[in-house]
Amino acid sequence: MTERTEETTTPRRQRRAGRTRLIALAVGIVVAALAVVFTLQISTDPRADAQRSQLVGEDAPAFDLPTLDGQRVSLESLRGKAVIINFWNSWCIPCRQEHTNLLRLYEQYAADPDFAMVGIVRDDTESAIRRYVKEEGVPYIVAFDPGSRAALEFGTRGQPETYAISPDGVIAGSKWGPSTVSDLETMLAAARGQT
Repeated sequence: MTERTEETTTPRRQRRAGRTRLIALAVGIVVAALAVVFTLQISTDPRADAQRSQLVGEDAPAFDLPTLDGQRVSLESLRGKAVIINFWNSWCIPCRQEHTNLLRLYEQYAADPDFAMVGIVRDDTESAIRRYVKEEGVPYIVAFDPGSRAALEFGTRGQPETYAISPDGVIAGSKWGPSTVSDLETMLAAARGQT
């Protein structure tokens, strides 16, 4: 009787081992398939597209705006330069968080005659902007957008929102929300045709 039990248990063990291998193989296939799907999902993350303007690759909208120092700045006056345009205001928390990154980029390229940066104010008062610029030491051009015409032309969704414009006036990059220094560098490189 013992022999028979051993004979019966050996095929059972073999079947169990076979099932275990099949389950392990199935789990391996599922994990591999999930890894492929996850990788594809990351590379086509719709949130990344949502941060980009549909104007990328198009001519930048023309603008001619009054500046904080009593001058004017226009798209035409910036021709021939790679330009970073940042829509912002003084009461926007993400704008304040992004400010240091904008300063770093500006300081790095301020001496470059082929570079310009313009901060276009959305929905804020002149007195609040003057106070913020003075307190924070904003060194680049600050422009006002009466009637929000530039914001509407650029199709902005809020602030901060940043655009990189090539020397020939084409929008080469954009980001909705606060930009990191890396984001700004990438957009500037795109505006210069270096990507």
